[in-house]
Amino acid sequence: MEPLHALVLLVTFMGLLSIGVPISAGIGLAALVTLVLSVDAGVAATTVAQRMATGLDRFTLLAIPFFILSGQFMNRGGIARRLIDFARALVGMLPGGLAYVTIVAGMMFGAISGSAVAAVAAVGGFMVPRMVEQGYERNFATAVNISSATTSLVIPPSNILIVYALASGGASIAALFVAGYLPGLLVGLMLMGVAGWISWRQNYALDARVGGRETLRRALAALPSLFMVIIVIGGIVAGYFTATEAGAIAVLYSFILAVVVYREVKLREVSGILVEASATTAIVLLLIGTSMALSWVLAYERIPEALSTFFLSMTASNTLILLSINAVLLIVGTVLDMTPAVLIFTPILLPVVESLGLHPVHFGVVMVLNLCIGLCTPPVGSVLFLGCSVSETRITDVSRALVPLYIAMIVALLLVTFIPEIALTLPRWFGLL
Repeated sequence: MEPLHALVLLVTFMGLLSIGVPISAGIGLAALVTLVLSVDAGVAATTVAQRMATGLDRFTLLAIPFFILSGQFMNRGGIARRLIDFARALVGMLPGGLAYVTIVAGMMFGAISGSAVAAVAAVGGFMVPRMVEQGYERNFATAVNISSATTSLVIPPSNILIVYALASGGASIAALFVAGYLPGLLVGLMLMGVAGWISWRQNYALDARVGGRETLRRALAALPSLFMVIIVIGGIVAGYFTATEAGAIAVLYSFILAVVVYREVKLREVSGILVEASATTAIVLLLIGTSMALSWVLAYERIPEALSTFFLSMTASNTLILLSINAVLLIVGTVLDMTPAVLIFTPILLPVVESLGLHPVHFGVVMVLNLCIGLCTPPVGSVLFLGCSVSETRITDVSRALVPLYIAMIVALLLVTFIPEIALTLPRWFGLL
């Protein structure tokens, strides 16, 4: 590795971001400038373009637009309201019940839509005003909504786990999906513990108790939405279809649910949903294309090998190395979007953790958990910004309320990092590893 090339790559990328260049363009230009140091400019431009095209020429990536589209239908189809009603019947009467409802509803909605942005908007738009009405402090309600929305990226179906499978060069998508359940539930439980403790100390009001008959009615109303998880994940695990085919089935099921069963989406609105899903897909795939080009440049410059050697030479302690990697990913998550972060840092860090004995599926879950924390952390946290916008509050105020929830998420991250069975037990039970 040429240290100068690595420095040019870093300075170019950070410089472009600092002047407001879109992140996908910044990644592509940083890759191009770095490669120009080694080869002719024309060859460098051709190579970057080819690597972008080659990186997108993967059947696996077809799952991403499908799951994005199904998430759009779920977001518009009244799913969030039914899940919130069901969650209120289950946990609303407990101390801090509305905080629990927000977390449980966020987890369930995320498991259906696979989108943290959709979860923070759909659940927060409904729950934050109701929490404030019952005496909850607005910044606390916003913080609970923001932190719980990130579980949607760990609990499948998750587009970012598909991206990791691509970047890792062979990790099973089915195994990654199943591996996300227990860590996602662990994060949710940790958040509920902290939120319940704060609610008890602040003596926040309890939600009204719901009778058995009403609970059953709400469960039946939410059941068709939750059944999509069984269809998608069950079909993948059982081997009936691939993740891409599961995405297509999710689109069909969510369309029927939103348009025919719940009738929350009109046929005339479908074209608008398709346009929104197409725009989101274009942004994601452009990020993937430029990130794949940058990953190739990193490999060409032998930067992953050099960094791997550096990590392994720092200390003989596996624990310290894993803590260092977690610290790096936590910092990366605060300044870089999840998709390019996964595509760039997976080839760099995966060889290191594999040399320590970590399974690629385990590391995929650890990486996503790290970057999820970055989504609700300044200065780039997209979920943080949207959550504050939905709640009409300031980022500085919400950031203070988020501190105990950050701690809960980091504790869950460390447990998953150092107890691999939290992530690997279910995939092994289902014969996916």
